Amino acid sequence: MTLKIGLAALMLAAAVGSSPAGAANDAVPRDVPPGTKLVVADQNEALQTLMKASGEQDRFVADVTYANFLGGPAILEAFRAGALDLASVGNTPPIQAQAAGEAIPIVAAVTSAVVDYSLAVRPGLTVKTLEDLKGKRISYAEGTGRQPFVLHALKAAGLTRKDVVLVPLRVSDFPDAIRTGQVDVAVLNEPHFSRYLADTEGASALPDSEHDRLPRRLSYLYASTKALSEPGKAAAIRDFVTRWITAKRWAAANTDAWVKAYFVDRQRLSAADGRAIAVSEGEPTFPLLSELVPRQQELVDIIHEAGDLPERLDASRQFDLRFDAVIAAATRD
Repeated sequence: MTLKIGLAALMLAAAVGSSPAGAANDAVPRDVPPGTKLVVADQNEALQTLMKASGEQDRFVADVTYANFLGGPAILEAFRAGALDLASVGNTPPIQAQAAGEAIPIVAAVTSAVVDYSLAVRPGLTVKTLEDLKGKRISYAEGTGRQPFVLHALKAAGLTRKDVVLVPLRVSDFPDAIRTGQVDVAVLNEPHFSRYLADTEGASALPDSEHDRLPRRLSYLYASTKALSEPGKAAAIRDFVTRWITAKRWAAANTDAWVKAYFVDRQRLSAADGRAIAVSEGEPTFPLLSELVPRQQELVDIIHEAGDLPERLDASRQFDLRFDAVIAAATRD
């Protein structure tokens, strides 16, 4: 999947971007009818583990099941096929969806004080600053959160994509590509980053001080317009957003239990490594969607400036602002 699309698709995106799901004046339904089902996209089994470990899974009125994916493009294809109602994704898939003419509005977000990804360096190579990325082969996956992360890194270093070699790969291939030297630098998330450093002789990474020059973490829940247009499913999505916020807060307040449930039991990391990752993630915050429009527009603009979007999209069309009231109530409680 690529963001390099034609003008016709962009015109279609404009047409679907003003769907009823985005209307800020309409309340999200509350009543979840018996028998309502939600299929939710997960990545690295993190979401389903979180909901089960926190106890929130058992409190859903709807029947909530999960499908595991790796990367936003695969999730978008599943939405197109009508196989998903809701997904946990990074900050770029909503841009990809809008550019491809798909209306999949954002219904919730979580941020923290840490960066989204880490820049791993191949064995035998040292990269001490962002400026040292010049001339390097860097993993690249358009349509995923890794795309603007790399573009931000280049911009912070005063570089452009012409100063490096961007190697297009599937997200699932990033860990092997850096281990084998297919790329010099790979954009990894957890637990893959910690595994790479622990298991690969001579592995290294860009220093933390350089990562601090990059944008902070931002992740979304987004939902199909079809699901949001059905009152029962919309109510189930409302319930999911509320319980997701509760579960995220539980994980931050119960680090040991979360580490055991996910990093140790599910991802097979040591307790010490898992705790280090969990602590590094920082405290989650849940901003109102209306507050995130400028930040999302900045992402759109940096991708457009890099030449990966033929038209500048309007990021405000990626949000269902009705959910601001749901988020405000959940965070207040």
